[in-house]
Amino acid sequence: MIALRVAVVGVGPRGLSVLQKIGELAGELPDGHTLDVHLIDPGDGGQGAHPARQPAHLLTNTVASQVSMFADGSGPSFTEWAVSAGYRAFGTTYHPTGDDSGAPVDEHAYLPRWLLGSYLSWVFDRTLGSLPETVRVVQHRDRAVDVEPVGNDRYAVRLARGFTVTVDYLFLTTGHCERVPTEEDRAHGEFVREHADRNPHLAYFSTPYPVDLLQRIAPQSTVAVQGFGLTAHDVISELTVGRGGTFHGTGPDTEYRPSGREPRILLFSRQCLPFSARGVNQKGVTGGHRARFFTPEAVRALRRIRPDGRLDFVEDVLPLLVKEMGYAYREAQQGRPVPPEGYELSEDERRIVEKLLDPLDGEEFADQSAFRRFFTDYVADDLAHAELGNLTSPVKAATDVIRDTRAALREAVEFGGLTPASHRIFNTVYVPVMNRVSFGPPRHRNHQLLALLRAGVVDLGGGPGGRLVPDREQGRYTVRTDYPGGAETRYADALVVARLDAFHPERDRSPLTSALLARGLVRPYRNGDFSPGGLDIDETGRPFTAQGTPLRGAWAVGYLVEGPRFYTHALPRHGIASQFIRDADAAVRDMVTDAHRRLRTAGASTLTHTHDPAREAEHAGADRTSVSVP
Repeated sequence: MIALRVAVVGVGPRGLSVLQKIGELAGELPDGHTLDVHLIDPGDGGQGAHPARQPAHLLTNTVASQVSMFADGSGPSFTEWAVSAGYRAFGTTYHPTGDDSGAPVDEHAYLPRWLLGSYLSWVFDRTLGSLPETVRVVQHRDRAVDVEPVGNDRYAVRLARGFTVTVDYLFLTTGHCERVPTEEDRAHGEFVREHADRNPHLAYFSTPYPVDLLQRIAPQSTVAVQGFGLTAHDVISELTVGRGGTFHGTGPDTEYRPSGREPRILLFSRQCLPFSARGVNQKGVTGGHRARFFTPEAVRALRRIRPDGRLDFVEDVLPLLVKEMGYAYREAQQGRPVPPEGYELSEDERRIVEKLLDPLDGEEFADQSAFRRFFTDYVADDLAHAELGNLTSPVKAATDVIRDTRAALREAVEFGGLTPASHRIFNTVYVPVMNRVSFGPPRHRNHQLLALLRAGVVDLGGGPGGRLVPDREQGRYTVRTDYPGGAETRYADALVVARLDAFHPERDRSPLTSALLARGLVRPYRNGDFSPGGLDIDETGRPFTAQGTPLRGAWAVGYLVEGPRFYTHALPRHGIASQFIRDADAAVRDMVTDAHRRLRTAGASTLTHTHDPAREAEHAGADRTSVSVP
């Protein structure tokens, strides 16, 4: 038997998906061949950015019943697993009781992220247990720091603790990144160091993760949180519930009772607009809006009539999306199906959709108090629509279209589908808008936000166009907003940047990424003169080298390729065809095809390795044991 050797670098959900596909497709390898699969990750198998060891107040932002690592139904969804494992709800916490105490897990629940990590590790262990005998797995609880080509299209993967794994095939699935400090980061760090004697509470956090970092923020100090999205809700939760505060009541009656250990929280961003709450799901676990106008086929038809096949998002794509949103709005408003034949977007529907995308259009605010009233009214009105549901509320039916037509967006955007100038506008203007209106938090998070505003624990640090300015005299941060009546300023001791970094290879602090770039094995993706981020790949996931040729025997999948691909971070949905799974399938099938090619062209001798299985097992050590949480 000849063993092909494979390294999967990064064993979060994406690496786990690759491992699942390796198990499924191992039988298609050339006769007489087995696989040695080396899983390289310092964390627990499957969990990635969802560690089981994190605070219980951090929640998933997708209804748990829609999340599944078995989108084809061959295994349980997240919710089905939680129920089968005996978990019961006790208010906002979940415990595996094995009896009828507590309440059943609701299929509409947004479960804690630590529980998602436990589910992913259970899937990981189930996958290991179901692999065919022809697949041997070695887990290296270590970090890859370099990859070197070593001849015959092989790679030597060097690990942080000094071990080297030589493989025929390489899968890069390392997920989220952490940026090297920017000029702005360095300026904030220098400001804190130089002025700490004036303000002992002065602090700067370029990222809030892991959230226990935020325990350094002093009680009763003031912290400015830059951002209103899902990351900002994590920060707010850690600084309130994580400090011992409690919420009581539900819906509009939600009340916050402080512990006394909270800081005062000021929220600000460029537009200072909140993320819209998810509507009650009335579509079922696998349901979605059936697109009539904004479809992959419609996008391909547009592309065929463009001289170079490239589209302008604002001129070509956005009108289709707006029409689809207007159509969903009308169906919900009328409470019955609307024949798509002959449907035309009315001017009222156009204005409504455009206002959903840009609520500040035509709005003016005399001062911060006026903007605060607008903000709270906006959140309350959005919550009223969310409570109606994503089929009953015309607003939520319209905004849910963005989520349900992701395939058409991918068709328009991926692999240079937009002109470079339009791609830049799409990423900087429209992606944030779509995230805000369609990919927001669970409803109760925005009810909690209003309760915190009423309690005086949270306030708005500024309004649209607010600017962050360090106050060097007082050793504090200021947020200054200009209004017709004059500028208004709010002060803070600490600053938290509440956003996730986009993956730009040249800005990633990972030694592995630096080594891959230095060796010319990968290159950053570019669409003309625009650099949206991500590694440059072909459609099977093979990275392009610095010379522009596909790297043989290697694939990059997931957030690493957010740039040539679009919206790579969403987990698979139960019962729905998933790009997440298609990416893994395409890469592993390409590996199987390449194994047959190598055997035909070079013979079995090129697939023979000299390695020491006992030494590999020794390096893996006790960390090869199961990491599932019962």
